[in-house]
Amino acid sequence: MSVSPDLAELLGGPVHEVAPLLLNAVLRHGDVAVRLTEVEAYAGLADPGSHAFRGRTPRNEVMFGPPGHLYCYFTYGMHVCANAVAGPEGTAGGILLRAGEVVDGIELAQSRRPRSSDRDLARGPARLCNALAIALTHDGTDLRTGEITLEPGTPPPRWEAGPRVGLRGAPDRPWRFWTPGEPSVSAYRPATTRVRRPRVDEPETTP
Repeated sequence: MSVSPDLAELLGGPVHEVAPLLLNAVLRHGDVAVRLTEVEAYAGLADPGSHAFRGRTPRNEVMFGPPGHLYCYFTYGMHVCANAVAGPEGTAGGILLRAGEVVDGIELAQSRRPRSSDRDLARGPARLCNALAIALTHDGTDLRTGEITLEPGTPPPRWEAGPRVGLRGAPDRPWRFWTPGEPSVSAYRPATTRVRRPRVDEPETTP
């Protein structure tokens, strides 16, 4: 099945234009729902920060499909993060669902994150997936008809934009969008610089 016309139309445009329109959209899995307050746009083959920048792989296959499906991936060897596939089919665009406020099923979300404050239940992409019990097995889920749904809302009257979090590829693109004043918006952190250590047989240099 394809996504509903309204959702398909919303997600079918350029990712950096579509992304802020997902602010206030509600992502639901079972009894838990999260209202999105922060998202990031990734432009596939045209974006060094995207998982699809170097082309199609088994990992990113879903990103090349039609908009309106969920792309899930594993990061840091322990966390799942989720994107809504966006942009014209074949361009591999995605919108990272970075943070939100739990608006339904808060007790169940708290049981999944028992040491978290209400503000932090879905504050960050891994926490959001944890609160909603989104797993790698949900990769490819149709966000209209599947187990996990995305219901567009009315975007806030204004939003703010800035660099995406923790990226080395295209770090300065202002493609992170958030609703100002929302406590659930995550903190910005730039990418850490990798320090190259000399090989054992390589002499260290001095300035």
